[in-house]
Amino acid sequence: MSTVATPRTQSPTPTLAPARPRARLDWRLRFGALSLIWGFSFLLIKVGTDGYAPFQVTLGRLVFGTAVLAAAMAVKRERLPRGARLWGHMAVAAFFLNALPFSLFAYSELTIPSTLAGICNATSPLWGMALSLVALSEDRPTRVRVAGLGLGFLGVLTVLGVWQGFHGLDATGTAMALLASLSYPVGWIYVRRTLAGSGNSHLSMTGAQLLLASLQLAVVTPLFAGFPTHFSPVPLLAIAALGALGTGLAVLIQYGLVAEVGPTTAQMVTYFIPVIATAAGVAILGESLRWTTPVGAVIVLAGAALTQARRKAA
Repeated sequence: MSTVATPRTQSPTPTLAPARPRARLDWRLRFGALSLIWGFSFLLIKVGTDGYAPFQVTLGRLVFGTAVLAAAMAVKRERLPRGARLWGHMAVAAFFLNALPFSLFAYSELTIPSTLAGICNATSPLWGMALSLVALSEDRPTRVRVAGLGLGFLGVLTVLGVWQGFHGLDATGTAMALLASLSYPVGWIYVRRTLAGSGNSHLSMTGAQLLLASLQLAVVTPLFAGFPTHFSPVPLLAIAALGALGTGLAVLIQYGLVAEVGPTTAQMVTYFIPVIATAAGVAILGESLRWTTPVGAVIVLAGAALTQARRKAA
């Protein structure tokens, strides 16, 4: 991940021009690229499951993502973290942040459209706030954030069309997508409690985390999905893009944004993902769109934005 460059000492030779700082792509373009990559991830999952079992899709995604981070670590000459206790904590984080949610989203898209999966993903900030009020004593609730929590879940009910009895929606697939979204904040809280201040770089920690998640799926996949009997090229390309771009490259872009513009601005990518996922699902996959889906999505995003509000400093 790119970080702020440290100042260099000037050469004592007056005839040499000072070194120019390395040109970087404007953060707004990288922000837009990250939104597109993650927004299209749900379409790629859908295409991948057309040719492979959900566990196979997840394993391929993790392997390709791990390969990208391994290459980045090699370029930056970074090593994997050390310590059995640290690796134990990272194994738990890998399960909740990668192995479990990736698998749940893949299974959910067997029965629900990618547009709905993308909107369910936007509920992660809502789950995160609800859990932080219980698990993180320093995270104090405010009226605005509590109102955002209620508004967000009202948006979820709108997306699901509860007054119509969930007509036309697969309850199991929708529940899996919501559980996947819940898994992320569970993992974040665990990381905050156990891995904060470990002294290792974000790149090495994430590389190790994806490696552990890949090993977890490598154990589970043969037991429940077996090995592919034939290779479908288009779904395989979708899985490769999902892993290399949506899991590997996206992490590198995200860390660069956090380092340059801060976590608050970088986190706003969350609000663009369901919009792009919905547009991609409708335009490319031809998925149907009821009026409750976009209206509910707007309510969910408004609620999620309110839950991220912080008290003003005195």
